[in-house]
Order: sequence, then structure tokens, then C-alpha cells
Amino acid sequence: MTTASTFARHPLEGLAQFGALAGQSLRVLRAVLRNPLEALPPEVYREPILARRVLHRNIVHVMAPELIHQALVTEGDKLDKGDSVRRPLGPALGEGLLIAEGADWRWQRRALAPIFRPAQVQSFLPAMLEAARRSAARLRAVPPGQAVAIEQETMRATFDVIVETMLSGPAHIDVDRAAADITEYLRLTHWANIASLLRLPDWAPYPGRRRGRRAVGYLRGRLMAQVAARRADGAARGDLIDLLLEASDPETGQRMDDTQITDNLVTFLTAGHETTALGLAWTLDLLGRHPAIARRAVAEVDAVTGGSPVLPEHVARLDYVKQVFQEAMRLYPPVPILARRVAEPFALGGTMLWRDTALFIPIHAVHRHETLWEAPHVFDPDRFGPEQVAARHRHAFMPFGAGPRLCIGGGFAMLEAVAILGVLLREIRFTSAEAVAPAPRVDITLRPSSPLRMTVAARRG
Repeated sequence: MTTASTFARHPLEGLAQFGALAGQSLRVLRAVLRNPLEALPPEVYREPILARRVLHRNIVHVMAPELIHQALVTEGDKLDKGDSVRRPLGPALGEGLLIAEGADWRWQRRALAPIFRPAQVQSFLPAMLEAARRSAARLRAVPPGQAVAIEQETMRATFDVIVETMLSGPAHIDVDRAAADITEYLRLTHWANIASLLRLPDWAPYPGRRRGRRAVGYLRGRLMAQVAARRADGAARGDLIDLLLEASDPETGQRMDDTQITDNLVTFLTAGHETTALGLAWTLDLLGRHPAIARRAVAEVDAVTGGSPVLPEHVARLDYVKQVFQEAMRLYPPVPILARRVAEPFALGGTMLWRDTALFIPIHAVHRHETLWEAPHVFDPDRFGPEQVAARHRHAFMPFGAGPRLCIGGGFAMLEAVAILGVLLREIRFTSAEAVAPAPRVDITLRPSSPLRMTVAARRG
């Protein structure tokens, strides 16, 4: 059995090895600052598991689906989110579902689960379609030949959905400011990641710390005020604030206070809007580069709708459109790296994981792994036909994570994405304006390193 702490037990096997380790650590730090995707060693795209030591810490990357299952499901109670999640995201998300651990996470998950049941999520579909129609109208107004940064439009569309379903409209929040603040906050998380890798104390300053906290201060303040006002007036609107005010742990009856509700509102707003928007942007860019696939997706929309506007009952029948979005998320997973900390030692695939080992599941590498996917860099939505999905390990494709901490909003995101794509593909023709797609970069989520510029033209009104 190998061990993730080999170097810890034999730290100096000659000055050459010491120099190599120091150089490797510096390269990792520089890569994390530039783009954490570049910090992934090339072996993660072909090996099942990889253990190494960086910055005096044991790091294990896990790529084999059966080992992912063992780590996140079988041994999941021996892992926690650790500093690599809490430090960059905690100032924005507080102790909401994404950050909470142990018993605090379990009761929140039980209380929130009914909100994301399929029937409840389906009730949000009209708001999703209306947001998509507003997006199509904005795109039809773009002058012919003028390129747009399509990720900015998808961000606007998904933010509209979240604001309508969470807050019953934008009356009490500056949507543009909130969206810009979220982007700014996530952009600054690289420095928090460095602080985590260096194990700096929580009080230690680092570049961007104050600016990042200011960026989310407006959003948290507006949401907290809105929760307090809603609790005071008692008027029901049927949105997410109402559902959170009513949510309770079915086992204990525990309910959320205003701070806990705000933490989860920021979590859903940030994660729900950002990840789906980026998935949509990458999807549209891919369709703009693969006209035959785009024509097939458009033909399905036309056949399902009969040429009429997309209605709620149409969305579940857009099977190929859903496959297109899934394949885009395979190539560009919105959250490309999952991070955990080993709280209790266990063996994984012949590698011993000691306490405090940093465990990373590089979803970007899993989704492009040469042993799991044929021609892994090729855009092919047929990979997600029913037979192909049934033949594949469930953890070979995990855009929403895996195990007990599987993203609670995954069903919401899939429904929203297919609804928006259905409307946009029916009404707009998309063409990529750049010969080569920009490289992806990680700011917690997987963003394009430069705008995804596309030209758009109306297909129909």
C-alpha cells in the first residue's frame, strides 16, 4: 500500500529531492494564482488516483469513478469540506448548506429537501420560460453583425430566474449590482485559496480580502432586510423566501433564523445563477461551432412545439437539447474541482489517506479522462443517449457532485437550462465570432478566460 504521507516520513532523500519539492510548490502557487486548472498535474487525465506532497501537505487527486464512490459515499463521513472550501466561500455564504458540516448540515438538508422536490421545482418553470423570452428579446435587439459576450446574457437570464423564484421580483435589489458583486467576489477567491494552501491563520490579511467582503456586503444586507420584512408582514408570495421561512427539520422541528435563511439565499443565488449561466454560455458557444448539432437541436424544438412558443409541457420532451447541455457540462463542468479534507484516516485504492490530507476530485479531469471516454475532447451529445448512460459508471459524469452532498439544486438547474435553451434555440441563431474558443479558467466556477463572443440573428419572433 502506498501512502499519501511518504514524503512526510522521509522529508529529505537528498538535496535534489528537496529542491524539486520546493520548485514544485512554487509552480503550484503560481498556477493557482493564474488559473487553478493549470495546477492540475497532467497525470490526472489518465491515472485512477494520484498522491503527492505540495507545500508540506499531502494531496490526493481521485479520478476513478469507483474510488470517487468509495471516498464520497462509503467513506463520506470521514471527510469534511475543510479550509479549502470554507475560506474562499464562507464570507459570502456564511453557514448555509454548502458550507455547513455535521449535524448542522444534516438538519438544514432535511429542512430544505422539500423545496427541491420535482413537483415544487416544476412550479418554477413558467418563471424560467418568461426569463428566457426576455433574454431572446434582448438578443433580437442586437444590431446585425455585432458580437455579444454570450456569458453576460446567460448570467442575466439565470439571475432573472433566481430573482423571480426567490424574491418575487427585483423590487428590493439592484440586480446588475448584485450580479457584478458576485462576479467580483469569485474573481478574488484565488488569494483565499493561496491562504488555505499556506495554512495561514483566519486573521491573516491577503490581497483582495476586504474588497471581496465588501463585494458581497450589499447583497447580504439587502437579502437580510428582505427576510426580516417578510417575516414581519407575514404576506405569502409563494417564492423561495416563503419556503425558507416555512421550512423545518422533519425530525426535530427546528426552523431557520434570519441569518440562516440569508446564508442559504446567498448560496442559492450565487451557486444557482452562476453555475447554470456558465453551463448555458459554454453550450451556446459549442453549438455555434458545431452547426450540424445545432440544427438537430433546433429541429427537436420545432418538432416538440409544432412551431409555437415553448410551453411548460414541452420542456420534458426536449431530450436531445438536454443531452446537448449535459455534453457541454462534461467538457466544461461549471464546478470543475471538488475539495475535501480527510478528518479520519482510511485507505483508498491502495493509498493510505492520513488525517488532514487534502482530497481533490478534479471533475474537469474525470469528464475528460482518457480511460473513461472515447475521444474525450470531442463534443458529442449522443454520449448521453439512454443506452450510453446506462452503460457508464454514474460517477464518470458528476456536474453536480456526488454522494450525500450532491447539489440539492441539480434538478432545478437542469430544468432551467433546458427551458432557456429551448426558447433561445427556437428564436435565435447563434454563431461563434471567434475561430478558437477561449481557454477555461477557474474562479471557483469554470469561466471563459476571455468573452465568449457570438453573433446572433432572429429565427422567428
